[in-house]
Amino acid sequence: MAAIGRFQKGDEVFYAKVVDGEVFRLLGDVFGSPSFEKKPLRHKGLRTLTPVAPSKVIAVGLNYADHARESGKPLPREPLFWIKATTSLIPDGAKIEIPFPQHRTDFEAELCIVIGRRVRNVTRAAAARYILGYTTAQDISDRTIQNSESQWTRAKSFDTFTPLGPYIETKIDPHNLNIQLFQNGQLRQNSNTAQLIFDCYHLVSFISTNMTLLPGDVILTGTPSGVGPIQSGDRLEVRIQGLTPLVNMVK
Repeated sequence: MAAIGRFQKGDEVFYAKVVDGEVFRLLGDVFGSPSFEKKPLRHKGLRTLTPVAPSKVIAVGLNYADHARESGKPLPREPLFWIKATTSLIPDGAKIEIPFPQHRTDFEAELCIVIGRRVRNVTRAAAARYILGYTTAQDISDRTIQNSESQWTRAKSFDTFTPLGPYIETKIDPHNLNIQLFQNGQLRQNSNTAQLIFDCYHLVSFISTNMTLLPGDVILTGTPSGVGPIQSGDRLEVRIQGLTPLVNMVK
């Protein structure tokens, strides 16, 4: 497999493989050994959804040294993570809504891990076996609330605060990928996943020692420096090397 998407046509929701813009319906379980129809689907009436419907969304904070510095916080000794509400998820093309326009609300470009198999207490060396692939995400953050509380779930779980997708790339090495965010065409974040303090395999191993991860669960791996405020009318585009860009407007 390569790029996998989740789609809706009419009342039906299904997975499919995406090749050069053509969509081939999946036969079987996306988390098992699926096959695909040979004839592509017609695009008319086809809607792209978030690439998975996870039981939980896990976000990792301060996982790039440069972002920790710009946040004025010390480097964590172990991964710092929290749960985001699944109701915060939106797909590529959907609008990000700012609930409190008087607050500062920031963009955060992130590489996202998609879990492919149930996993508990896995070693770093074995972690890759439990990963289906990777996709693109944002961890939109209400800084006014975040800076006033000791935990971050509320500030990062408003509806529309987790853009995700559009597709899962199943054949990619996550450890040396350029990651960028463009706001209205202007480059704001520009880094590489080689700068992660705790890499993707370490994160899966560490988090799985604290909770069971299920197929379809997602882990946002952290954001590099350059985060900044958003406002209505902004166009945000996240580009991660080897992945399809994620584009969302701000409402």
